[in-house]
Amino acid sequence: MKIPFTVEQFFAVFHTYNEAVWPAQILLLALALIAIFLVFIKRPIAGPAVSAILAFLWAWIAVAYHLAFFTRINPLAYGFAGLSLIGAGVFLWHGIVRRRLQFEVGSNLHSYAGVTLIVFALLVYPVWSWLAGHNYPAMPTFGLPCPTTIFTIGLLAFLKAPAPRAPYIVPVLWSAIGGQAAFLLDVPQDLGLAAAGVVGVLMLMRRKTSQSQAATA
Repeated sequence: MKIPFTVEQFFAVFHTYNEAVWPAQILLLALALIAIFLVFIKRPIAGPAVSAILAFLWAWIAVAYHLAFFTRINPLAYGFAGLSLIGAGVFLWHGIVRRRLQFEVGSNLHSYAGVTLIVFALLVYPVWSWLAGHNYPAMPTFGLPCPTTIFTIGLLAFLKAPAPRAPYIVPVLWSAIGGQAAFLLDVPQDLGLAAAGVVGVLMLMRRKTSQSQAATA
């Protein structure tokens, strides 16, 4: 697959973005920690609040990264921005308007997978970036598509049934799109996207099976 920019240009975009938006990275991390706290408190307000945070993160990806910076080197970024805005809209609609997204931590494989992905997104991803020679500011920070996608799928692992399948779709699609960077753009930490994508697909299939069984019961 041929890409319309060089590896150097790709990391230069991160450099420009990180310098331009600082200290927004701290605020984005704070939102992630708030979302994690909300998942664990098991209160009705947690669902809409976590959904609002996820909607904001995906809108941020669309506007603050794709449209503001990535379009400078890749015309496909306009489409990526549209996809990210769809993801934000899904969380707004299902999580806030319809209040169909509730989160619950349990002693099950879904919760274990969720914790693993969240830890990877917030801790392992930046450390791996540094070990791979991608030093700040020329590195993908939280709030950019790939670590945020892993984090999102991690949170979706805590979704309480019954829940719609739509919130999984955009993160799973981006795991397939962004995961190519691990091989094409020397971003080995994006291998985590492949694992997150597999988890997302399995959850999507399980959710479909559960809904089908409920419909025929």
